[in-house]
Amino acid sequence: MRFPTLSLIALLLAAPMLQAQTAPSASAAKPAAPAKAASSEAPDAVDLDDIRNFSRVYEMVRQAYVEKVDNKTLMKAAISGMLTGLDPHSEYLDKEGLAELSEDTTGQYGGLGIEVLQVDGTLRIIAPIDDTPASRAGIKPGDTIIKVDGKAVEPENIDEMFKKLRGDPGSKIVLTILHEKSDKPIDMTLVRERISVTSVKVRELEPGYAYIRISQFQDDTAADLDKKLSELIKKNGPQRGAILDLRSNPGGLLTAAVGVSDDFLDSGTIVTTKGRLQDANLNFSAHPGDLLNGAPMVVLADNGTASAAEIVAGALKDNHRALIVGRRTFGKGVVQTVLPLDAEHAVKITTARYYTPSGTSIQAEGIKPDIALADLAVNKADTSATLIASEADLRNHLANEDGGKGKDIDNDGSAENAKLATQDYALSQALNVLKGLALNRGGVVAPGAAGASKH
Repeated sequence: MRFPTLSLIALLLAAPMLQAQTAPSASAAKPAAPAKAASSEAPDAVDLDDIRNFSRVYEMVRQAYVEKVDNKTLMKAAISGMLTGLDPHSEYLDKEGLAELSEDTTGQYGGLGIEVLQVDGTLRIIAPIDDTPASRAGIKPGDTIIKVDGKAVEPENIDEMFKKLRGDPGSKIVLTILHEKSDKPIDMTLVRERISVTSVKVRELEPGYAYIRISQFQDDTAADLDKKLSELIKKNGPQRGAILDLRSNPGGLLTAAVGVSDDFLDSGTIVTTKGRLQDANLNFSAHPGDLLNGAPMVVLADNGTASAAEIVAGALKDNHRALIVGRRTFGKGVVQTVLPLDAEHAVKITTARYYTPSGTSIQAEGIKPDIALADLAVNKADTSATLIASEADLRNHLANEDGGKGKDIDNDGSAENAKLATQDYALSQALNVLKGLALNRGGVVAPGAAGASKH
C-alpha cells in the first residue's frame, strides 16, 4: 500500500528518530521570492463552540458506540480524520507508517507491488510496479479494489484494507478487482513477495536508440540512471536518441526527480515549489552536462504517470528537451513534507504546490502529451504470401551492379517493427517519432561524445 508521494526534502527512517536529510545546496535549491511566514499571520482563533462540539462527539462515541473504544484509538482516529479531510495525500504516520515510508524510498517491502490511492472511500490503483505480483496478475492503472479477502472495501474500514495489502512474503491474498470501463468484478489470488524495486532499467531498442525505464523515484534513482546509461554508451557508443518510459510511474522523491531531469539538461529551471512557509519556496535549476549530449528524447506517459514523474516530464517538455508521447498524466501537483512528532509518530502534510519551468501548475489537470496516443493493442494482420514483391522476383531481371554482396534485401526492418508494435504499440510509435527526430537532427552523435556525467 503506497500513495504516490512526493517529499519536499527526502526523509528517511533512521533508528530511533526520523531524520531529514540535509536540504539541497544553494546551487541546486534557490529560495524563491520570500513568503510571509505563517507565524506572522493573524492567528485564527478556534471557536469555543467547535471545541465543545468536538468534546461532546468524543464523549458520545465513548459512551454510545456499539463496541467499546479506548481513548488512544479515538484520538488517533480524530487526528487521522483531520488530516485525511484536507486532501488525499496528507496523513498521520505511526511507527508502522514510518516504516512503510522508509520502505517506499528504498524500494524494499513485503507486499504486492501496487500504488494505491484513496478516492471517495474506495481504493483506486494508480499503477502496478514492474515485475511484481500485481503487474503479473494484470492489474492496471485506474482499476478499483472493491474487496480484500472477500470483505468489501468501505470508508469505515479503508485503513484496515490498506494494511492488508502488505504482509509477509509467501502469504496469499484475494483481491476483487473492477477494471476501468468494466462492470464485472473479478477475483485475483496473489502471493505477496519481498518487493525489491529496481527503479531504473536501460537497454537498446535498436542500435543507437536507448530505452530507459524508470518505475519510481527512490533515493538512488538518479545515480543508478547515470551509471547504467553511461555503461550502455561506453559499450555501444553514442546514442542517436532515447525513450524515457514513465508510464505507470507513481512518483516518489522530489530530489530524485530533480536529479533525473538534471541528467538530461544543460541549463534552465527544473521545477519550483511554492507554499505558505518560506522553507517551502524552492527553485531547482539544471547544471551543465547532458548524458545524451543533446540527442533527441521522447517521454512516454499515461494516466499512471504521477507526482515526481510529472516533474521530470514537465521539466523536459518545457525546456524543449523532449516530446511527450502517450496520454495525459495523473495531475498530482502538490508536495508533501514529513514532520516528526516524536520517535515513532509523524505527520505527512501537503506544504506546497509545484510548478513546471513555464510556471504552470499541473494539479488536477496533468500534462497534455505533444503527441496523443490511445490505449491500444495491435495484432499482426494475416496476409497471403506474395509471389512478386520486388524487381528481384521478376524473371530475367538485371542484377545489381554491386552484386548485392552482404545484403539482405528482404530485411527492411518491418518485421522487427511489427514485433514491437504487437508487444507494445505505444513504445513502437514512440520509437518511430524518435527516429524522425534523430534524422532531423542530422544522424549519429559525434563519435567519442560519450556524454558528460554529473556528480
